[in-house]
Amino acid sequence: MSRLVAFAVLFSVVALVGAPVVAASEAISASTHVGDDKININTADVTDLMKLHGVHHHLAEKIVKYRDEHGLFKKAEDLRKVDGVGGGLWEKNRERIVVK
Repeated sequence: MSRLVAFAVLFSVVALVGAPVVAASEAISASTHVGDDKININTADVTDLMKLHGVHHHLAEKIVKYRDEHGLFKKAEDLRKVDGVGGGLWEKNRERIVVK
């Protein structure tokens, strides 16, 4: 279901029950929010890596490929060695990335 359709449905339901319209937009953003759980970059698959802010499917595949070719990451900062992982992405996720 597209976000627009989901918003329209939520807005209609909210309008019928008299709840504030803000509740509908909060419900949509909550359903699309990326989690804040820790991601072990040595064991994470493509799907898990995509839980990091700004990591799309192609970049997640590049991370897995880099790990397969170079071995396990020794420290979280080593993720920056992967082509496409820049300073902004690192800063957004540094508290969530772990190496075990």
